[in-house]
Amino acid sequence: MPVHAPALLVLEDGRTFTGDSFGASGTTFGEAVFSTGMTGYQETLTDPSYHRQVVVMTAPHVGNTGWNDEDDESQRIWVAGYVVRDPARIPSNWRARRSLDDELQAQGVVGISGIDTRALTRHLRERGAMRVGISTEHDAEALLERVRASAEMTGADLSAAVSTDEAYVVPAAADSGEQPAFRVVALDLGIKSNTPRMLAQRGVETHVLPASATLDDVLELAPDGLFCSNGPGDPATADLTTLSGALERGLPYFGICFGNQLFGRALGLGTYKLKYGHRGINQPVIDRTTGKVEVTSHNHGFAVAWPDGVGLDEPVDTAYGVARVSHVCLNDDVIEGLELRNSDGRLRAFSVQYHPEAAAGPHDAAYLFDRFCDLMSASRSAERGEA
Repeated sequence: MPVHAPALLVLEDGRTFTGDSFGASGTTFGEAVFSTGMTGYQETLTDPSYHRQVVVMTAPHVGNTGWNDEDDESQRIWVAGYVVRDPARIPSNWRARRSLDDELQAQGVVGISGIDTRALTRHLRERGAMRVGISTEHDAEALLERVRASAEMTGADLSAAVSTDEAYVVPAAADSGEQPAFRVVALDLGIKSNTPRMLAQRGVETHVLPASATLDDVLELAPDGLFCSNGPGDPATADLTTLSGALERGLPYFGICFGNQLFGRALGLGTYKLKYGHRGINQPVIDRTTGKVEVTSHNHGFAVAWPDGVGLDEPVDTAYGVARVSHVCLNDDVIEGLELRNSDGRLRAFSVQYHPEAAAGPHDAAYLFDRFCDLMSASRSAERGEA
C-alpha cells in the first residue's frame, strides 16, 4: 500500500483529527455527515445527492472490493471529501479494475484515513452536521478560519449543479413489450442511474429533463406521469412552478428524497434541517398504508414538517386534495413519505423521503415503482371513464 502524507480534519467548532491522506492531496470543504452503510461505497460516492458533503464512513474497513466500471450511479464522484478509518490495503473482487484510493486520486477527491471515525461520528451525532475541512497542509488555525468562511448547506441551491445539461431518453426494457406501458418525465435534480433502469424494467419509457425544465417542457411530451428525483441542497430554495402546475392538472406524481421535500412544499407544508440527517442503507421505515416495515437507503439532511398541532395520523387539506403521512422513520418519527388523494379517496400523487432505487440495496422499497405504475394505470382508466 502506498505511503501517504499526513492530513488534517478540522470541524467548524474547532474539533481536530489528524491522520493520513487518502485519495488526492490538497484541501477541501463541505458539510460533515456520516453514512452507516457497510457496503455500496461506490454508489454512495457517485450519488449526486452528496454534492458538497464530506462523507464519514462508520464502517471501519472501506475499499475491500476496489472500484469497477459498472456500479457508478452518475458520471463522476460527487462527494466533497471522504473520511475512512482503515482503507483496504489491497482490493479483492473479480469485478475490480483499480483501488478506491486510485479512483479518488484520479478524480481529485481529497480524503483522510487513520482517524477515529467512531469518535467523529459520536461528535456529529451530539453536535449536529457541520462544516469541515480536510487538508494535507498542516496549519489547523488557518484551516479553521477557512472552514468557518465556507458555504453552509442551509440556503444552498444545488440542483442545477448536478442536473443533466441536455434531455435524454431511457427506453423501456426490450423484454417488457413492443410498446412502452407508460411514458414518464423525470426531472433530474440529482438522479441516480438505477432509477430510470428500474422504471424501464416495468415497461416505462423515461424522458429525463434538466432541473430547469418548465411545465410546458413536461406537457409537450404528453407523459403519463411526472417523477422528481433525489438531489442535494435546501428544498426551500427550489422553484415549485413546474411541480405545482403538474399537480393542478392532475398529472400522476412520484417523488423521492428531494422530490419528497418539494412535494411537501408544493402542498403548503414546510421543511426543516435535521440535526445530523439520515444516511446509509439500513434505515427502518414503516409504510403506514400497509403496516409493513422496510429497511431503506437514505441520504437526506432536510425533512418535511407536518403542521403544528396536527397529529401524523391526521389528514391535511391542501389546494390539490387531502394529504396524509404515508411513511415514518422508526428511529425518530421523521416523516418519510406523503400521499395525496382526491375527495373520493383516489390516490393521485405520492412521495417518499428515501431511495427505492437503492443501489446497492436494500431492495425492500422497490414496490414503490409498481405503485407508481398502478397510479398511472388508474389515472388512464379514469380518463377513459372506466370503472
